[in-house]
Amino acid sequence: MNRFEYVVESIDGDYANLRRTDVETEELKLVARALLPPEIAEGTKLLYEWMQYSVME
Repeated sequence: MNRFEYVVESIDGDYANLRRTDVETEELKLVARALLPPEIAEGTKLLYEWMQYSVME
């Protein structure tokens, strides 16, 4: 299964803008906050694996 690393760039209401950190890209991914862990904040590092997001330590 694919594994992607992200950082929360910004939070806008019910959505968060994520930027991939495991590859060079300037594109942001808009994700519904309902799909993300509830404790996220700007700057939180996330791991996307097995179709779910988790906070990276």
